[in-house]
Amino acid sequence: ILRDPALFHLAVDLFVQRLRSRDLAAIAAIEARGFIFGGAIADRLCIGFVPVRKQGKLPSRTLSRSYDLEYGQATLEVHVDALRAGERVVVLDDLLATGGTIAATVALLEELGARVVEIDCLIELAFLHGRDRLPGRDIFAPLQF
Repeated sequence: ILRDPALFHLAVDLFVQRLRSRDLAAIAAIEARGFIFGGAIADRLCIGFVPVRKQGKLPSRTLSRSYDLEYGQATLEVHVDALRAGERVVVLDDLLATGGTIAATVALLEELGARVVEIDCLIELAFLHGRDRLPGRDIFAPLQF
C-alpha cells in the first residue's frame, strides 16, 4: 500500500469518507505507521493530529501509560495539551493485533478528557482477538485476517 500511490490514496479515502461527518477534533495516531495514515487523514479532514509515541520521544510535557506486552512492558506518551476535555477523537493505527497498544492509547486520551468515538485500523489480525481488550468500542478495520 505504501509503495503504490494510488492504493495509498484509496486507503486514506476510505477512512476520510467514513469520518467526514463525525464532527472530530483530531486523529490520534500511534507511532510509527499510524502516523503515515493518520497525518494524511487529519490533513484531508482539516482537523488536528495527535501523535501517540513511545516514552521519551515527545518534546513537551506528557502524560504516560505503561502496558504489558508478551515479552515485557512498554510505555506510550501524549502531550498533556493535545486535546481538551470533551473533544472527539478517533484512534488510528495501521494494525490491530493483541489490542494492548490501542487500549493504552484510549486510556491516555480519556485521561486527558477526550471522547474516543472510534478506533480505526487498516488491518486487523482477528485470530489474535485484540477486540477482546477493547470491549464496547466501535472498531473499523477493513482488512481482516
